[in-house]
Amino acid sequence: MRRKGLASMAVQSVEPSTTSVDLGPAAALSCRECGERFPLSPIFACALCFGPLEIAYELPAGDPEALRRRIEAGPANIWRYAPLLPVPADVADKPGLNPGFTKLVKADNLARELGVTGGLYVKDDSGNPTHSFKDRVVAIAVEAARAFGFTTLSCSSTGNLAGAVGAAAARAGFRSCVFIPHDLEAGKVVMAAVYGGDLVGIEGTYDDVNRFCSELIGDPLGEGWGFVNVNLRPYYGEGSKTLAYEICEQLGWRLPDQIVVPIASGSQLTKIDKGLKELVALGLVEDRPYRIFGAQAEGCSPVSRAFKDGHDVVRPVKPDTIAKSLAIGNPADGPYVLDIARRTGGAVEDVTDEQIVDAIRLLARTEGIFAETAGGVTVGVTKKLIEDGVLDPSLTTVVLNTGDGLKTLDAVAAGPTATIRPSLEAFRAAGLAAG
Repeated sequence: MRRKGLASMAVQSVEPSTTSVDLGPAAALSCRECGERFPLSPIFACALCFGPLEIAYELPAGDPEALRRRIEAGPANIWRYAPLLPVPADVADKPGLNPGFTKLVKADNLARELGVTGGLYVKDDSGNPTHSFKDRVVAIAVEAARAFGFTTLSCSSTGNLAGAVGAAAARAGFRSCVFIPHDLEAGKVVMAAVYGGDLVGIEGTYDDVNRFCSELIGDPLGEGWGFVNVNLRPYYGEGSKTLAYEICEQLGWRLPDQIVVPIASGSQLTKIDKGLKELVALGLVEDRPYRIFGAQAEGCSPVSRAFKDGHDVVRPVKPDTIAKSLAIGNPADGPYVLDIARRTGGAVEDVTDEQIVDAIRLLARTEGIFAETAGGVTVGVTKKLIEDGVLDPSLTTVVLNTGDGLKTLDAVAAGPTATIRPSLEAFRAAGLAAG
């Protein structure tokens, strides 16, 4: 009953004009469950079966080599892939943060530590404007908000998204009002607040915040508001595809054999899979098997639990983990994650908070990358999957780091190796002179 109510609100909340919408190759909204199609508009659930909606495209046809050259000649950000995204052709000329095309780091030192021989890479999205992958999804949502005439950008967030929305709204000329759980990490709160928009703490978990935002959409108070991960969710989610596009281009236009992706709502993993399939369909990469692995924290691991138990239903949990950016106890795309992991021969695994911290330190020590807790989850799960014989160390593997460790400083205790007087004698006495 509740799901039907939310879908009804999603359909009824289309206030801005939906005529003459220019979102490039986006042709319609399509229900992931029943396949029913709807005109491009700010809705997120099917009016017939209440399933989630996603973008259906009319993608470029013709010579793959010509499309590849067009992409390579584009800007060094996600707009190089504009022909494959729900954005207007002139998107790169509009005021925005222009995220993407972050480093794909060949992690040879980490590979030696983990016993990987087939090539190990870290896709480091901490290099985005607000230091997380959320800049990608928000950039796409901003274009949808422009197209539908919204004046306020909003979201429910575990932290990174709040900062990304605040920054993108400031740059693009929108008002912003974002909602977060009241007990987020201090670094994420400051980063969300500094851009001048309204930041509202909600007493409760992320799932409580998300429910509140769904109610606000159905109320006159929410008129003119674009919630990037609710009524703009079909567009927003497409930003995660650019991770797949970049990884393949940076690997020389080839698919990775294995990829390890963190799971919060599960949308990122499902859209990475969608992006890989699109590249194959367009002839931009050779069609061959790949495996997708999902990574969760043990303290919020409903998808991992369902995978291990052989279930198709993901049972909600109450989060209790330091990986707050992944602390979504009722992940909307959880069942689709299970389908993808099983279809590709992957898996969904989880690690403890202690293992997360160890993995953050391991990545920092071996590759000079300071990951936030979600990155500790993916590295920790990668290590565990290799040790358990699930992930093949002889294959090319890509691990995602989706954010900067400076946002989650409370998770890792670190400080000076020694504190000494300013003299050579004191330095020698500390035993640090020998390298």
